[in-house]
Amino acid sequence: MAEVPAPLKGTRPEGAVTEVEASKKVREMFTEIAPRYDLLNHLLSLQLDRLWRARAAKLLQSILGCPDALVLDLCCGTGDLAFALAHAGEARIIGADFAHPMLVRAKKKTAAQSPPANQSAASAMSFFEADALRLPFASASFDLVTTAFGFRNLANYEAGLREIQRVLKPGGAIAILEFTEPPDGLWGDFYRWYFCKVLPKIGGLISGQQSAYTYLPKSVARFFRPSELAALLSTVGYQSVDYRVWTLGTVALHTGMRAK
Repeated sequence: MAEVPAPLKGTRPEGAVTEVEASKKVREMFTEIAPRYDLLNHLLSLQLDRLWRARAAKLLQSILGCPDALVLDLCCGTGDLAFALAHAGEARIIGADFAHPMLVRAKKKTAAQSPPANQSAASAMSFFEADALRLPFASASFDLVTTAFGFRNLANYEAGLREIQRVLKPGGAIAILEFTEPPDGLWGDFYRWYFCKVLPKIGGLISGQQSAYTYLPKSVARFFRPSELAALLSTVGYQSVDYRVWTLGTVALHTGMRAK
């Protein structure tokens, strides 16, 4: 596995130097784009984001199928992965995010949807406003912690992994679904052209917040390659670390387990 680059400690939106500044800017960014977040996710990914979440949920069914399992969807945004997880099994799903408007939309979507047939009233989803680096949950609480397209926005990646490790039960699993860049070549060049030139313009036009959609490709380019994130997971102490790369190298699902 490739070694983790030392300088890469966490996301740094333009103008942010410290972790506190980075966290503040990310929260403000997602607060501003919340009204058009779902629309742009589906539009800019050509609806593939739905497929990625459903595929991740299917791979996690061994845990999701347990009625007494407790699952935390971290950086849950408007709840799309949480809904996919709920439909894939009988586990109780809890969502957490630090951008309040995202949670407002997640709760509205929950109220508007019929509960999955495999979910009882007692296992209904709930959402909490919480910072991923300082979770308000007891240690060893969850059987599974997931995050989709949110881990990359943490101000400190290692601290985030250690906080997830803290709230996982011994033997509990982590699953990180994130963007990654395809290798150089015709497809990689096209991807970077779309991601860096086209996506920010469409995202900015529809959301009115072009800076957020300029930040997106920059944050992906700066983020770990799949082997590097796998190395960091192993360094932090996760076991059985693995990853799958999907859709021509544009998305990766990393999994691992807290030691028993």
